Amino acid sequence: MVAHYGSRKVSRIALEMALTESREEERELKQRFSREGIKTAAADYGGDFISSVNKIIERAVVASKREGVIKEMHADEGAVAGATREALSQIMSKAIGLNVGGKIGIARKEDHISVAIYFGVGLLHLDEVAVGLGHRAVQS
Repeated sequence: MVAHYGSRKVSRIALEMALTESREEERELKQRFSREGIKTAAADYGGDFISSVNKIIERAVVASKREGVIKEMHADEGAVAGATREALSQIMSKAIGLNVGGKIGIARKEDHISVAIYFGVGLLHLDEVAVGLGHRAVQS
């Protein structure tokens, strides 16, 4: 039986990539998903939220290209940038004016691209957790 990978399954995989705690775990998941025909990437990030939005989007696009999740095409780059921006908008109310640190997870299967962001939002020693998720469809 062939599994159907739609936006939900690809988004779940992006979340799994964002939740990895080490490069080793990241590599293991990447290899596992690759055997299923799913391309993945992840990137760490930390800094002031407001001044970092553009850098976070840029980091997601660069990681996606570096890991072969997307091609160096306007539509693919725009899909990752748009999905990342959507994910960021979901955590903005918690993160505005504060420092964030965590990971960006990206997954693609055929025409589905998902970006998940898992950040700790810092305020002194009172950390909050925030998760955002964006999805785009592009021609595969």
